[in-house]
Amino acid sequence: MIKNFDELLLIAKQRPKIKLSVAAAQDDEVLRAVEAARKLGLIDGILVGDKEKIEKIASEISIDLNNYELIDEKDLKMAARMAVTLVSQGKADFLMKGILGTADLLRAVLDKEIGLRTNSLLSHVMIYSVPTYHKLIFLTDGGMVTYPDLNQKIQIIQNAVKVAKNMGISPINVVPLAAVEVINPDMQATLDAAALSKMNQRGQIKDCIIDGPLALDNAISMEAAKHKGIESPVAGEADILLVPNIESGNLLGKSLTYFANAKSAGIVMGAKCPIVLVSRADSQESKLYSIALGCVTASIK
Repeated sequence: MIKNFDELLLIAKQRPKIKLSVAAAQDDEVLRAVEAARKLGLIDGILVGDKEKIEKIASEISIDLNNYELIDEKDLKMAARMAVTLVSQGKADFLMKGILGTADLLRAVLDKEIGLRTNSLLSHVMIYSVPTYHKLIFLTDGGMVTYPDLNQKIQIIQNAVKVAKNMGISPINVVPLAAVEVINPDMQATLDAAALSKMNQRGQIKDCIIDGPLALDNAISMEAAKHKGIESPVAGEADILLVPNIESGNLLGKSLTYFANAKSAGIVMGAKCPIVLVSRADSQESKLYSIALGCVTASIK
């Protein structure tokens, strides 16, 4: 069971080295993270993007580009298509977003001709190491699916469970978050949480324990749950927090980063390979952890 990001890096180092395709690689923090991952023996890299800018940045931060395959493509949308094509043709194992918009990358990922689409929903999984919490916490989906319905929430859970399972987490406790702990017909999040819990109990959603609705305090604090008289197998022991919509996920995730000094890693699941997709504002460290997460999850089928 991987308990922190140091262990994640260690496990990734123990896996066979795989090839990473980077779309629009002309970014300081991206190149630093990719170089750190290469030096750790996690990846070999293909850098797709503006060659002149990549070479300038590499020179400034002492990266030897002889260690990489470099493909010159100045147009961001075309760089995304090229990076995706490398994966779909088997020339790379997974994909990373560089200095381009998420929509441009995903448009290429979902392209029927060159893309990486499957029958699964694409969803974003963020993992946080929070100083005040006793284990890694997964947050989904604060980056992809805007207002998921019940069927989409099932797939979002399944994507996150695949990542948690591959990281050796067992049991995997899933909490569908809401503002209250009771079922309220006027609050859709509570209705969906109740349905997800019952589906899990009846074996329709496997490989995890789902209980909700629960508010955030009860999900991560046993003491809070006891004060409220809540008895739940997941109270205070949440592994995966399922948020009701993208706004709540975005706010919670950035609160963990900026208020709680949490470290983080993020990938998109549901495509033919993991997609390393973090904010352009995220640090080199976060990007490195995300590459390591991509390495560890690349074997998921």
